[in-house]
Formats: sequence, structure tokens, C-alpha cells
Amino acid sequence: MIDHFGDRLVEKIRRTKSFLCLGIDPHLDLIPEIFYDNNQARSTSKIEKFCFSLLETVIGKIPAIKPQIAFFEQLGPDGMKLLSSLCKFAQSKDFLVIMDAKRGDIGSTSKAYASAYLGKNAPFPSDALTVNPWLGLDSLEPFFIKAQETGSGLFILVHTSNKGSLDIQEILINRNLKCYEHLANILKPIIEKNNGKSGLSSIGIVSGATYKEQALSLRKILPSAPFLIPGYGAQGASASEACAPLITDQSYNGLKNFGLINASRSLLFPKKSYSVKSIEEWQDMILTELEKTNNILINTQT
Repeated sequence: MIDHFGDRLVEKIRRTKSFLCLGIDPHLDLIPEIFYDNNQARSTSKIEKFCFSLLETVIGKIPAIKPQIAFFEQLGPDGMKLLSSLCKFAQSKDFLVIMDAKRGDIGSTSKAYASAYLGKNAPFPSDALTVNPWLGLDSLEPFFIKAQETGSGLFILVHTSNKGSLDIQEILINRNLKCYEHLANILKPIIEKNNGKSGLSSIGIVSGATYKEQALSLRKILPSAPFLIPGYGAQGASASEACAPLITDQSYNGLKNFGLINASRSLLFPKKSYSVKSIEEWQDMILTELEKTNNILINTQT
């Protein structure tokens, strides 16, 4: 068993021949009717059936999933129980679980957040967690400690895919340096300190595919950081934009690109999914869409 998150990520990407991360965003109003129980459109059982059917469909096809915690929180205690079960099931099927919780606070609060998500014995066991750095580096320290103790990873929000990222992340600090670049510079020694045997760090960043030039700038600053790349598909970024900042290993005779490109709505809710008549037919259609997306990304020249 490889304990270092960066090394495990490389191993799973090579094994599955994919760097696609499947976002688990179960929008209540988008789930097809075939998952409804007695026409209960907002039942937790509908979400459970949808999520587990989805995971069963893609076992061995992708290296990682990324549950968005908000879609489970809105269901109350039953939703959080479902999230815990989903994490445990996913890990048992050899997926890396990237918990998209964007946690960030100070002191004991950050320590409690880290304990909730990182490590096999956490209530919501995850292999990595997204964290918000905008309270300062001291807010990240408990996450760094817990990640090292458990062989887990972190993905730090540095340049996000939304339009509002320009409001703060793109502000000029001086003539030559923007805020997101300053953040990358102060994260650089921490990221490099956590490099694994593969050369990939266990500390990565979130860099949106909708901002290709910024992502390339970040790659120059952070050559060993795994990138979690949202924005591909429904948010409008192309495959070439998403693939641009991936790490390339020319020495390996196989899949050479490392990082995770996330796709959620484009894979979870394709238009064809609303015309199928059974869950089995839906699973076949989802698998076809996933394999098509994976092939597009793998064959994209960057």
C-alpha cells in the first residue's frame, strides 16, 4: 500500500489510464425519474440509488471521485450518513475520494475539520480535501499536519473557475505580481517539502480550466503540485484548456499526464439520461459518456 497521496494518485492514474475525476453533485432537480421511489422527487433514497448506481458503473474506469458536500448537507442527517457510506464504499472499490468541502478556519476549528475528513478512521473518510487558504497560512497548518499523519492530500484553492475569482485572486499586489501568484509563491516551499517518491506532492491546488493562462503561470511556479482542475464541460472550458497545466512525465512508457480534471454535470446529467427506461440502460449510457470524455481528454494535445 502506497501511503503518500501524490504517489497513490500517480499509481491510480496509470492503472486506470485516466486523469478524469468524477464530481458527485447530486442536484435534486436533475436526477432522472427512474430513481424516484413512489414519485418522491426529493427523497434521500433517490439520491442514494443515484449515487451508488453511478459508482458501480465507473469502477476501475477513473482514479478519483469528488463528492460535493453541499448536496448531502442539504438533506440533513440522512444526507450526511449517506455521504459517509458513499465514501467508504468508494474507497473499498479503489477510488480516491476527494472531498469537496472547501474548509478553512483557524486553530482548533481547522483541526476538527481535518479530523472529520482525512484518514481511514474519519467519519467521512477521504483521501484528500479541498481547503480555502484565504484566512492565511496558519489556517492551513492543522490540515498539513493531519495530511502528513494520515498519508492524505490537500487541494488548496488558488485560482478558481468562477467569474468572481477576478474580484480578489487577480488583484495586482505590485506591477508584476497578482494575488493568486503571491499565494502560490508562499505555498511553494510547503508543496515541495511534501513531494513523494514519484515527484508529485501530496499538497496540490485547485486551478480552474476557464483560466488557462493563469493555470500555466501556476504550473511554472509549482512544478510538483497536483492540480485539481474544475471548469471543464458544463462550465465551458475545452479539453485543451483543461489539459494544459497537467504534469507531463516523458520518461514513462504509458499515460504521461498527471493531475485531475473534474467533470460533474456533463457526465451526471447528459440529455439522453432523461429518456432511458431503466437504471441498467442509464448505466450503459453513463459509461459510454464517461469513456467518450476520457478518450477526448487523453487524446488532447497540450
